[in-house]
Amino acid sequence: MNWYNEPSSWKASGQSLEMFVTPQSDYWRKTHYGFTVDDGPFYYTTRGGEFEVSLKITGDYKTRYDQMGLMLRVNERHWIKTGIEFVDDKYNYSTVVTNKRSNWSLIELSEAPKSIWIKATRRLDSVEIFYSLDGINYSLSNLCHLKENTEVQVGMMAASPNGQGFRAVFEEFEIRHLPDQRRLEWLANQ
Repeated sequence: MNWYNEPSSWKASGQSLEMFVTPQSDYWRKTHYGFTVDDGPFYYTTRGGEFEVSLKITGDYKTRYDQMGLMLRVNERHWIKTGIEFVDDKYNYSTVVTNKRSNWSLIELSEAPKSIWIKATRRLDSVEIFYSLDGINYSLSNLCHLKENTEVQVGMMAASPNGQGFRAVFEEFEIRHLPDQRRLEWLANQ
């Protein structure tokens, strides 16, 4: 695992990471607000091919736009971040897909969750994103594009664009490689 924008305070053990999120940090690229920022803490590994990644997140959100979750990143112009975002005193399941410009979607949650579970499946040029309030029942939140045949940095991200940071806990981080679907189809037709 490697850091991109390492926070000043963090500790990792096993499948768990705890950090104090860097104040005044974010990931965003141009759309609507006109600015680009790329300075939130991101703890990642690099993977190629098709895979499923899963993660449990628990945060002590305090300020508007405090956020944490999963990130898949090709480079500063092509990435996806997904997880909880605290907006106007409401908890939202948020996804930002960036292909040169950021595209933001929110699903307002009916209550403040203690934790959220996230799963993302990368196949070919797409990523399916799912979230769960109990770690058992998952709902699809997004199907989005990510460059095909490109290695991806995948891991845990957080940001506090307007705030002074917050405590973020990431658990059960796991990546499982998936069989190459096109190769399986080719073999089945032989």
